[in-house]
Amino acid sequence: MSASTATTLTDIRSLSLEELTSALVLMGERPFRAKQVYEWLWKKGARNFDEMTNLSLALREQLKAQFSFPVMTLDKQQRSLDGTIKNRFRLHDGHLIESVLIPVEADDRFTVCVSSQVGCSLTCTFCATGRMKRLRNLTAAEIYDQVFLVNEQCLEVYGKPLTNIVYMGMGEPLLAFNSVLGSIDRITSHTGLHMAPRRLTVSTAGIAKMIKKLADADTKVNLALSLHAADDEKRNEIMPINETNNLEVLMESLEYFYAKTKKRIGYEYITFQDFNDTLEDAERLYQICRRVPSMVNIIEYNPIDNAPFRKSTEHRIDDFATYLRDRGIMVTVRRSRGKDIDAACGQLANKE
Repeated sequence: MSASTATTLTDIRSLSLEELTSALVLMGERPFRAKQVYEWLWKKGARNFDEMTNLSLALREQLKAQFSFPVMTLDKQQRSLDGTIKNRFRLHDGHLIESVLIPVEADDRFTVCVSSQVGCSLTCTFCATGRMKRLRNLTAAEIYDQVFLVNEQCLEVYGKPLTNIVYMGMGEPLLAFNSVLGSIDRITSHTGLHMAPRRLTVSTAGIAKMIKKLADADTKVNLALSLHAADDEKRNEIMPINETNNLEVLMESLEYFYAKTKKRIGYEYITFQDFNDTLEDAERLYQICRRVPSMVNIIEYNPIDNAPFRKSTEHRIDDFATYLRDRGIMVTVRRSRGKDIDAACGQLANKE
């Protein structure tokens, strides 16, 4: 089959089970065949039609003629001294994305950080991905593939399956809303990977109307807001999205999310030396945390080329965290992993 012919075919993984059933019935198959195919797609993670060995050869050939089956391939892999593994995947159209396996063996926790877009359009000043153009959203299948392939990697390298998924890689998940929602369905459904929704966290730079939309979708996943500054002036400076989604608007959306889901909000807060790491900043963050049940992840800054920021000292970070803890706020200080391979928070940029 030529490439041009393949592009005119419907991607089989874009179909719901109901749509797949209708298509196979039109091909003269019994409805249960669709369930078999669907299981190969989303539970067994088949990479092509030939792997569907409980289907007849004739049906597999029919499927090849009717549908395309685009998949991603591993383009490059890097291993950090701390055990973190960064994967660069090549998509069917040649675009590149990155996913990161973050092992914390002491806690028996293995997390994959997945991308949702090729590039990003939000231009946060501290993030390498934000300097790339957004070329397109990933499909639900491409997000799912990251999870499936990195889970296989985790089993091979560490002998354990993934325990957590975070939508914190390249791109803004809530601007790829339908794809993200579709991937959540396939990852959590009993017809897919059947992971518990509480193991999934969607991170956003802060798009208020989409936060409400996620709440209405009733996915039962966790939500994290990449906050990084607790007043509008500073947040506008580092995150242009704040100019149209200021903190008061965001807080209203987070209160809506909590009222709908009863899920505690996570705040991601990168500390920058002499910018947002003073006790006055901690007090402003405390006032935000009082609005809705929440927890704070304080993240050390990972330098990127030509950015005007410096990493806060451990002493400043510890004082900041202590200030919040003394006021009853749940705080975790996250020491970055994978820095030596540009796999840490804010560093994903498809660098050679």
